[in-house]
Amino acid sequence: MRRRASIACASLATILCAAAAGEAPDNPPPGVARGAIKLPQPALTGTTSVEEALNRRRSVREYSHEPLTPKELSQLLWAAQGISSPDGKRTAPSAGAIYPLRLYVVVADVMSLSPGIYAYRPQTHALDNVAGGHVMSDVAAAAFGQTWMRTAPAVIVIAADDDMTTRKYGSRGKRFVHIEVGHAAQNVYLQATAFNLATVMVGAFDEAQVASILRLPQAEQPLALLPVGRPK
Repeated sequence: MRRRASIACASLATILCAAAAGEAPDNPPPGVARGAIKLPQPALTGTTSVEEALNRRRSVREYSHEPLTPKELSQLLWAAQGISSPDGKRTAPSAGAIYPLRLYVVVADVMSLSPGIYAYRPQTHALDNVAGGHVMSDVAAAAFGQTWMRTAPAVIVIAADDDMTTRKYGSRGKRFVHIEVGHAAQNVYLQATAFNLATVMVGAFDEAQVASILRLPQAEQPLALLPVGRPK
């Protein structure tokens, strides 16, 4: 009985610590195993300077047919929302350290990953498989027919739960969330450039359609699409 009580207390402590750090409990969508797919550990040093990445960064809409590697996808997701300190702080700043952003990946051609939709879990640097199947054409159609998106091996989707921030900051919290999307997207741009990859931020899409395709929880809305691939 004491052992069960200790386990329960430890679990509660974990949840309370996450809440204190501005983190929501790391729960996957219903029916999905948490952190089912571990990602390679992100690199903390590289050969491209910040200045060089800034100078080379461009929006690119044409991609080769080469797949992404798990290491590349891991690094891109970490750059956008990865944990970068022992107290749970992330690679992109967040008002009040609330972190309302959620990352999803639409996979078409990534080595060792089946095509489908995945949710990124920063706390464990892992992916949950939300749904299988080829949906890249559906995403391109939801982006008002931007057919060039079909050639991307992956699309990183930045979604957010505005309520997490507006509960503390009121109506201005929505503005803070949108600012955070820009921070995360720029991190993806710079990391992609450092890896000789290419991306572009897509804001023109039907939010309801994309949310339906990704099976987003009701509280979350998609705010940006970032197709990623090797420049053609």
